[in-house]
Order: sequence, then C-alpha cells, then structure tokens
Amino acid sequence: MIRDFQEINLASRNSFQVVQHASRLIEFETEEELMALFRRERFDRWMVLSGGNNILFTRDYDGVLLCPVAQEIELLGEEQGRVRVRVGAGREWDELVAWAVEHGLWGLENLSLIPGKAGAAPVQNIGAYGAEAKDVIRRVRFYDVAEDRMRSLGVEECGFGYRESIFKQALKGRVVITEIEIELSREANPRLGYGDVEREVERLGGATLRNIREAICAIRRSKLPDTAVLGNAGSFFKNPIVSHEVAEGMLTRYPEMPHYATADPAKVKLAAGWLIDRAGLKGYREGAVGVHEKQALVLVNYGGATGGEVIALARKVQAEVKKQFGVEIDTEVNIW
Repeated sequence: MIRDFQEINLASRNSFQVVQHASRLIEFETEEELMALFRRERFDRWMVLSGGNNILFTRDYDGVLLCPVAQEIELLGEEQGRVRVRVGAGREWDELVAWAVEHGLWGLENLSLIPGKAGAAPVQNIGAYGAEAKDVIRRVRFYDVAEDRMRSLGVEECGFGYRESIFKQALKGRVVITEIEIELSREANPRLGYGDVEREVERLGGATLRNIREAICAIRRSKLPDTAVLGNAGSFFKNPIVSHEVAEGMLTRYPEMPHYATADPAKVKLAAGWLIDRAGLKGYREGAVGVHEKQALVLVNYGGATGGEVIALARKVQAEVKKQFGVEIDTEVNIW
C-alpha cells in the first residue's frame, strides 16, 4: 500500500531529530508499487529515506523522499548448515538480528542493536565489533530507475569496503533497494576478539548466540545514547586509515593508541574516537550540540539544534584532530 505525504515535517523521520521539511514523502511496500510510481510520475528530485538513522538534514528537501516499508523475512533454503534468507528493505535491522538469534542462526549477532533498516545495511556496509554486513549479504535486489527495471547484484559486485559500497558510489541516486538476501549458519562461529566483547560474554556464561547478542547490546547501551532521548546518528565519523609509516610515527608518540590491521598490510586503521577524545573534545558542548560524553564518535542534539549547528561542530572536531595529529577524519553520516 502506498502512503503519500505532502509538506511533511521530518523531525520524527530522522534520528538527529532536526526540524526540516520535505515537499513530499511516499511510503511503498511492493516492487510493483515502486515501479508504478516512477512510470506514472516524473520525479525531478528524489532520494531514499529509510530509517533516517544515518542522515543529517541541514535544509528542507524540495523533492520526493521514498521510504520502503516491506517487512518480510523469508527462508529461501538450506544446504549443509548454510541458511539463505530474504529480507524486505523496510525491516528493522535489529529485529532481523533478534530473529536470527531466536532461530539459532549465526552471523548477525555482532551487529546487534545497530539502528536502521535492512535495506540501508548494504549501502553503508554497516559494521561493529569485528563484523560487517558484507560478511552475510549474498545478493542485493533493487529497482534501477535509469533502466526502469528490477536488478540484483551478488556480494562480489557490490564494491563493499569500510563503510563503502557501489550504492554510495556508481549507483548513488540511481537505485532503490527493495530487499537483501543473506546467508547465515547453524554452525557456531563466535567472534569475540573486539573491545570488551569477550569479557562481557564470559560474564554472562560463555559464547552462546544469546549471550553474544546480550553482551553486544549491553556494551552499546553503556556507550551510545538512545536516539529517543538524545538526537544522534550513531558514529558520526569514520575511523581513519593511514599508511603504516604514519601509524608507526604516531605510536612512537602515543604507544597506547589503539590501532588495527587492515586487508592492506601497508595500511593501518586508527580509532577516530580515541583521537577525538585525546584532542580534548569528548563531552565538549556548544549550545544545543555536543560530542557525547561516553563515545567521542557520536555527536548529539541536546534539543532544538539545527543541522547547520551539528555540521559546524563536526568541522571543529575534524580541524582539531587534524591540527593535533595531522590525520583527517571523514564523516560517516550522509549530509543533506
């Protein structure tokens, strides 16, 4: 069913809770409805707004926002303990994780409590605690507006990287994701080597699916603000990737600095939150916006902030990190 809204306030449609308006917002459920929309009308400007968890509006949107609301989770088949599942783009990601854990399926548990919809997961290649969406995604189905047809790409065609995909690059502004196909496993495969996960899991009694999910949820709740209480979009900044030489030089000055290996042995990933914290900005506040007191990667709206004020603080954080460490940190959040 299609629901069509005119001149809509977006405050409840974005997790930053900033007040901006869109000329039009359309919710759709089926691929047939989506295709009919584009065949019936010419949209001069359009954009997909999924859960609104990774976007910051700094001005009104004078076009059409398209919101997928399909919720289905369908088992497609199983072979040698590998289970294929089709998921509608409008399904809440954490509901999918909870479903997998309930059904004894491994692969999503480390991605617990990440806000947003299933259809947005491949765009950002969401990740946390040593896991990424690309680890389970096998196929992404979408409507190609330019070609006026449904298409799908296998995981190897999606251009997945760190918070990166073809949907943020070559296909940006051209496609609307309608569903994803993932592959999970009945075989236990605990991934505990990131942050406080192993310690929390052991405290709960060992590496079961339920304990890992509970541990991840507890850790995230202890560090990240609830969007219902403080407007935010989760991690605002990406962890920077630098050359091995740059990392070695920084470790000479800061031997305690967190750093992680990457697929490229010549590159090292640094922790943006640590850099922001070490720059003295953790808990910093300017009026209605601030850097969260428990997680420096997160910028928060204390109430009534504009998107412009959030961006101004983000630029200040970037400049201070660059000044103190010579490292540039990029934004993870989409900015309009």
